[in-house]
Amino acid sequence: MASSSRVAHSFNEQVIQEFRARGGIVSGPLEGGRLLLLTTRGARTGSPHTTPLGYLPDGGERVLVIASAGGSPHHPDWYRNVLEHPEVTVENGLFTYDAHATVLHGEERDRLFARAVADNPGWGEYETRSGRTLPVVALAAAGPPMADTLGETIRRLHEGFRRELALIRREIAAGEPTGLGAQLRVNCLTLCLGLHHHHAGEEGMLFPAAEASHPELAPVVRRLIEEHRTVAELTERLRVAVSEPGTDRERTIATVVELTERLEAHLDYEDEALVPFLDA
Repeated sequence: MASSSRVAHSFNEQVIQEFRARGGIVSGPLEGGRLLLLTTRGARTGSPHTTPLGYLPDGGERVLVIASAGGSPHHPDWYRNVLEHPEVTVENGLFTYDAHATVLHGEERDRLFARAVADNPGWGEYETRSGRTLPVVALAAAGPPMADTLGETIRRLHEGFRRELALIRREIAAGEPTGLGAQLRVNCLTLCLGLHHHHAGEEGMLFPAAEASHPELAPVVRRLIEEHRTVAELTERLRVAVSEPGTDRERTIATVVELTERLEAHLDYEDEALVPFLDA
């Protein structure tokens, strides 16, 4: 048992080091998955402990993690920690932010765990092997993510959208031959909501401030706003597609591919034409 625990600790340490060194990208068995680092305070000692965990988007600023412990009959240490100290730190590879951990119960827990199992049957296998009900924990961000500068914050947000689109494309390609699973629908809707809020914030505050400080940016801002409209049309198509019963998988793939191409071009242009002024 002690030997197994040491092996798990060594593996986690390697994942943590690579995750931080490569901005959230890891190799090996966890490559290409949804991964975060959760730092909790020890239930008895109060000392910080960091654990790599798979996560599930749940709309807005909330993500879900499951206390599976690889199917162990005992709850993992990080779960016991959040019961005592629910204020935690989350690293997603692009931002490090404070969050509040809430253990879900009853119908909400059962519904979200069923959604996770439908997306990845491995969660159900872990629960069966463990002989316990696996806790589902929601991590809600305490505030919007920020980097040291506004320009760097925008760059990282853009990279987050690129990565999310790449994950969704992979998930669709690896899914069932027809239709979309419930979790994949949530992933798509979370992306749509995130893009809407991001672009609304840019048009309401960022663009006017940038143009006021640098009048020469007026043509850049006009082009970015026009591109927002195109992206909004595509995200609305995606939202409708994944919300309808009997979603057409091929149509959804086509929409995601088109959205990826348009959005990446838009983000590349903004990174080149606007963001350097924000750093200045």
